[in-house]
Formats: sequence, C-alpha cells, structure tokens
Amino acid sequence: MTPAPIRGPWLAPAAVLLCLSIGLASVFLPRRGPVVHSETLFVFGTLVEVVIYGETPDRAKAATAALDRAFRRYHQDWHAWRPGELGRLNAAIARGESQVVSPELAALLRRGQALSTASGGLFEPAIGRLIALWGFHDDTLPTGPLPDPAAIDRLVQATPRIADLRFDGNLVRSLNPAVQLDLGGYAKGAALDLAADALARAGIHDAVLNAGGDLNVLGTRGAREWRVAIRDPYGWGAVAALNVHPGEVVYTSGNYERFLEQDGARYSHILDPRTGWPVQEIVSATVLDTDGARADAAATALSVAGRDAWMDVARAMGVKMALLIDADGRLLATPAMAERLEATSPAQSDGRAALPTTTVALSGAPAWN
Repeated sequence: MTPAPIRGPWLAPAAVLLCLSIGLASVFLPRRGPVVHSETLFVFGTLVEVVIYGETPDRAKAATAALDRAFRRYHQDWHAWRPGELGRLNAAIARGESQVVSPELAALLRRGQALSTASGGLFEPAIGRLIALWGFHDDTLPTGPLPDPAAIDRLVQATPRIADLRFDGNLVRSLNPAVQLDLGGYAKGAALDLAADALARAGIHDAVLNAGGDLNVLGTRGAREWRVAIRDPYGWGAVAALNVHPGEVVYTSGNYERFLEQDGARYSHILDPRTGWPVQEIVSATVLDTDGARADAAATALSVAGRDAWMDVARAMGVKMALLIDADGRLLATPAMAERLEATSPAQSDGRAALPTTTVALSGAPAWN
C-alpha cells in the first residue's frame, strides 16, 4: 500500500535547519499572515527555539528574554555535573548527609519519584554514576573503550533509585549513598512545562517551545494547528507527520544523537537501569501527551521496556499516544497514536528508500503501511 501523502504546508528551509539541527520533530510554520517571532537560545546542551505567533515584537522579545533567564537558572540549578544546587545535593548524598534544596528542586525530585514508580523503575534518574561511567554525562560524544563490565555490574548491584530519597520539607537525604541524580531524562520536559505556563500567564496564547526537537505547543497558528514531522532515525527524512492540538507536547528519545561507537557498533545513551547497558531493541520512541515531564520520562521508559513490554509501561504511566521504531525498522503505535499519524511519502529527500512502515496492530490499533 502506498503511504498517504502528508497534508499541509512545509517549513521554509531556514526553519528546517533551526528545528532539525539537533532534534526529532520540526514545526511547520506559516509563510504569511500575522507576525511570527522566533529566537533560538542555547541551554540544556541543545538549541531551544521559542516561536511566538501573532504578538507584537516588543511583547514577544520581552517574553523570550524572561524565558531565557529562567532556562539558564534551571540549567545551572538542575545540572548534575556542574556546580549548582543539584551538584551540591549529589555531593551531600555521597557523604551520607542531608541537604536543604529549593522548593522548585524538591518538587522536581518528587515528580521524578512518581514517574519512576509509574514506569516500574525503567525510568531511573538516580543512575548518574552509570551515565558517567559510559561517558554520557558530557555535552560531547564519548570516545574510547567500553566500560569495564565488572564496574557496570557493581553499580547495578548497588541499586540506586530515586525512590531512595526521603524528604522532610525541603530537606533531602538518601537511604542509598550510591544514588547520583541525573535529571536529564525529564528536566527538559519539566522546564518547558514551566515555560509554557509562564507564557500563558503573560497573556501569550499561541507559541511553540522547541528544545532540540522536543515540543510544547500553546494554542494554534491562527486558524490552523501547529504541525510536526517525526524524524526517520536512520536518516534525515520523516517517517510520519501529525497536527498538534493546543496544549499538547511531543517528546522523543532516540539512539542516533548521543552514543558511543566502538568496533563498528553503536551504544545508545539510553541505559537500562536493570543491566547498566544501553538499550538495543528500540531505536526511537515518540510520546504525544499534555505533560512535558511525563512525555520526556515516558519516551525513555518505553525505549528501555522494549518490544514486549512497552505497551504495559505506557499504560502504567498514563500515556495513550506513543510511536516506537524498533531495530528492525518496524513502527509500533498505540491505537490513539496510530489514528493521529499521517505517513510520509516513500521516497526520502536524499534518494534512499523510505523506512519500512510496517506497523504492528496492537490492541485493535489500525495497521498502516
């Protein structure tokens, strides 16, 4: 069956470069009509594009400047590997001591506990030592040999879990000194959620926040909804497109932007906390939701769950719309997600054959190919 054509306008080339330079989804911007204000910031180790539709330049610039200040504060306070509030907490945990944190960080940590519990521990923000052992704690790609398997096993056997944290107000301690918090699996989603709320409070109702391809959408672009394309993890084409309703978010975890390559094999930055080794079955996982932190965490958890368990984990985390691409090139979708997706054309822009679009029908999900 020939894939259905994508409907709607495409991005201007410059916008494609901005939105796809690092991430997985691109925003289809209008070419005419009310003013579109776009600024690109660099925080969280990625490009964050703020697109505001239909506002005066002064209001849009002021709102973007406020977001820039907030993002930089989150980047400083929530970074696991640089001096800041989370770094001080990690140091205190390693010493077996308690640490007072800000209400904002305390709330973020409690949210992480809830997300980890819902995922059955497949999303685990406490495995910072494992992340560092693999070299995925830096902004640059790791090089060198694979970690010592014995060292991986020792860290896994220590069973660090964010559930080990205990709170007395904003005083935080850990029952397990092996806990090293790395909030990269959901902090970006939490930050974009806060930013979207800030824009709404400022009276800005139509905007997109695009952090390396992870999106929070406010409102519409006039009479039309915002539109995104989901990237082919095997190239620079797209495997599907969808319209994003007001208040929805789109987050993707993939193995093709951050990885360790050794002897021709690629090792993903997404680690299975049960084994300490990178996931292999799932190449990318995209979650469409209304909560950025949950979508961010779920994209990781579904990747770890693999082909057999991802549907159960999605259900446990309250995720109804998800699309996974496995190592064999199959597209696996929840029923609700399959209804929203529109397949791309079979030819990629670089002349390659398109990614196979054989979809496994799950729980009555319509198969599309």
